Amino acid sequence: MKKTFGRILSLSLAAMLLLQGCGKSEKEPAEGFVPRYDKDTEFSLTVAGSYSNFESLEAEFERFYEYYPEASLEYVTMDDYDNVISSALINSEPPDIFTTNTWMVGNEKYDSMFDACEVLSDPELDMDYSCIRESLIWSMDSGDVVMLPIFTSSFGMLVNMDIFEKEGLEVPTDFDELLRVCGKLKSAGYESPVMGADKFSGPGLFNCFVYPMFAYNVMENSDKADALNNLEASAGELMRPSLERLYEFVNSGCIDVEKCREEITDDYDSVIMRFFEGDVPMMFATGDVASGTAKRESKSGAFSAHPFKYRFFVAPSGDDGGYFINSTSLCFSVNKNSRNIEMTNEFMRFLLRREELGNMAGLKRLITPTEDLSFDELYSSLADIPSDRCFSDKETGLMDPAVRQFRAAIYAVGNGDMTVDEAVAAYGSIPEE
Repeated sequence: MKKTFGRILSLSLAAMLLLQGCGKSEKEPAEGFVPRYDKDTEFSLTVAGSYSNFESLEAEFERFYEYYPEASLEYVTMDDYDNVISSALINSEPPDIFTTNTWMVGNEKYDSMFDACEVLSDPELDMDYSCIRESLIWSMDSGDVVMLPIFTSSFGMLVNMDIFEKEGLEVPTDFDELLRVCGKLKSAGYESPVMGADKFSGPGLFNCFVYPMFAYNVMENSDKADALNNLEASAGELMRPSLERLYEFVNSGCIDVEKCREEITDDYDSVIMRFFEGDVPMMFATGDVASGTAKRESKSGAFSAHPFKYRFFVAPSGDDGGYFINSTSLCFSVNKNSRNIEMTNEFMRFLLRREELGNMAGLKRLITPTEDLSFDELYSSLADIPSDRCFSDKETGLMDPAVRQFRAAIYAVGNGDMTVDEAVAAYGSIPEE
């Protein structure tokens, strides 16, 4: 059977119808993959998602063909993915594997989608995903595991290392250091030592700065997580420390929010391209944004003319240091009604290995979900975060409605539309953009 890569760029519904702390694990690398079926088995599989391109997955297709040369694997992109995936799964030609996200859990809009998921934790499948960090594996209320992380991300900032070397400064690791460093950078002529996208979004500058701090506080007060998720007004008090820190930050002179609003028009491409101008010491971003830097280096005239070293750090929002919240960026789920479920599971079994997940993360320039945190140089600073400040989004217990209310609060406080007290009191009813 001929091997194919189908990259359908506009597939509509109708058409579809560490070191101490966070460092490296001491475990040995996973053993080589041992196929369960005949090498000449002919079959075809389709993986569906929202990425317009998925080169790292296509690289895994090629590696899988070494074991099954008669296979045909295809990746398809679906328009309006979040709204059409549930219907696509009951179409006449449904995907065998599809992307899911942790924020979908608890949203009734995706109940039918999750109903179509194979239970990957079923012992009869013998699906070994032990190389994935346990804290990243989400279970449904039933205890079933129906989605497994492929990529993870984090919140933090891109740092121009050449600027810090030129000015003889160390990258700040706590809030007091941030204030001191920003003061020196302003004296050296940098108008806004910190910049970012003033957007109501995960990669937005306010979220990158204080969401990990808020999430850590929630984790430390886990008995109040239900009240937050139920949007009870009294639970707003849990936001206060983070909102007060945000207010202190935006009024400290470290950042010119108006300048950010004027010069950074979106929370992805514009963030990267503005950072590549070379005059921003620290740019708030998520790992998902940082993953796009490699492809854009050559697109930036300023960076091409004057390249510089840069790395990703957590935001130094805490008194004692920053927080590394390992956030699930993308999961894979299996369609339990796949017409070729045995070979679909065979590909998943191949993919869920330390080597393959590491390869995919490296090519996508994201953080691997495996226990062996083999970061590239971009993320190497994360290995230095103490273990008690490393946690996953799963461990917080926060659901999407609560996350969005916090995001609404920081957006309002950061832009001066609400005081801290007003935002705390309005929890559960703060207008969302």
